[in-house]
Amino acid sequence: MRNWSRLRSLSGREVLFLARCLTVVSAVRLALTLSSYRRVRSLVTRQDARRDASIADLRRVAWGVAAAARLVPGASCLTQALAGQYLLARQGNASKISIGIEKGTGSDLKAHAWLMSGNHIVLGGSINGFAHLVDHGS
Repeated sequence: MRNWSRLRSLSGREVLFLARCLTVVSAVRLALTLSSYRRVRSLVTRQDARRDASIADLRRVAWGVAAAARLVPGASCLTQALAGQYLLARQGNASKISIGIEKGTGSDLKAHAWLMSGNHIVLGGSINGFAHLVDHGS
């Protein structure tokens, strides 16, 4: 019930953006299931996405993707990062996906993905405790 009251409190524009985020997160999740990361990444990035996003745009994408991901089974950090990158790139905003592994896990490798824009972490939380592996820019 609490979620319905939250949904009713959103503006029409916010509901439409949340629906778009839900569509994108679902599509990325399905694409990652059916195809490779490399192929999906090539579909979500744009070469002309070069400008820095405003903090308001970053917060909006972070909110929308995180909210949508709670409704999509298996929407991992990588799914969320790719969905967020797609949404930012469609506005011409540059971002990159950083992938790392958790330090000190012994033989159990735990990977994590973040969406970064400029010096800001958009999705994925803190990078502390992780060793950086690779960046994939837009």
